[in-house]
Amino acid sequence: MKTQITQFVLYLRVERHYALNTQQAYQRDLQQLLNFANQQGVNSWIDLTGEHLNLLVMKMRHANSSGRTIRRHLSSIRGFLSYLVNQGYLSSNCALGLQPPKINQNLPKTLDYGQLIQLLKPRSKSNSELRDVAIVEVIYSCGLRVSELTTLDVSSVDIAQGFLSVMGKGGKMRHTPLGESAQKSITNYLQKTGVTQGALFLNNRQVRISVRAVQEMVKKRALEVGIKINVHPHMLRHAAATHFLQSSHDLRSVQEFLGHESIKSTQVYTHLDFLELSKVYDQCHPRAKKTT
Repeated sequence: MKTQITQFVLYLRVERHYALNTQQAYQRDLQQLLNFANQQGVNSWIDLTGEHLNLLVMKMRHANSSGRTIRRHLSSIRGFLSYLVNQGYLSSNCALGLQPPKINQNLPKTLDYGQLIQLLKPRSKSNSELRDVAIVEVIYSCGLRVSELTTLDVSSVDIAQGFLSVMGKGGKMRHTPLGESAQKSITNYLQKTGVTQGALFLNNRQVRISVRAVQEMVKKRALEVGIKINVHPHMLRHAAATHFLQSSHDLRSVQEFLGHESIKSTQVYTHLDFLELSKVYDQCHPRAKKTT
């Protein structure tokens, strides 16, 4: 049973080109399923039933797992069992009939323009400061995931044409416009540090910067400029998407900009845009003022 999980994860990597984080999530979810199956005396995936999976969901609920976590686990299980069906090992997928729990959609937290200006303001001309400003500029300008930022090389940047080549989820390459401010920040950083090839952003040991280091830098930078909320790099991506949508009102363009495979992933920003319009209405429209 464990060997079939290993083969499935290999299939996700080699044939489906899933991102490493996605592969690891499947591996964790299916290992938990295997542990549960062993506890239930299930010695083959053929013996796994819908009743077993309902019991697993019940166990996760009792462990206070969130609806989102349970949905992800069920998605991993459905994908794995469908793979076994396609391989001819199973005749049917017992997970297809399960109803995943409903979840409340949490709108992503974002930053307003004034807070972004605070984050982008250079405080010195040191190498690390120029790098940090360039990182924030690039994440916001291109709407990058932090994992995409850390994989950038110097060769990924085309200053002359104003574009950035980004390797997104599933090994998909996209080319995104690089704003003038971001171009200037990258140029200043490269000229100061003398980096000409290899990884674009380096840490103090002169090796490729890590996701964790970028997260810690953004959080620390926000606290130092007086932003009271817990700021993380993905909030810069949310801000870029929200501001793009408010400017263009073109959801498909925002989808391409973010590298979303499905438009459903992008639609959350229509809610953010509506909330922003609602705030302006409440502040400015005379009919919005309540009488006391």
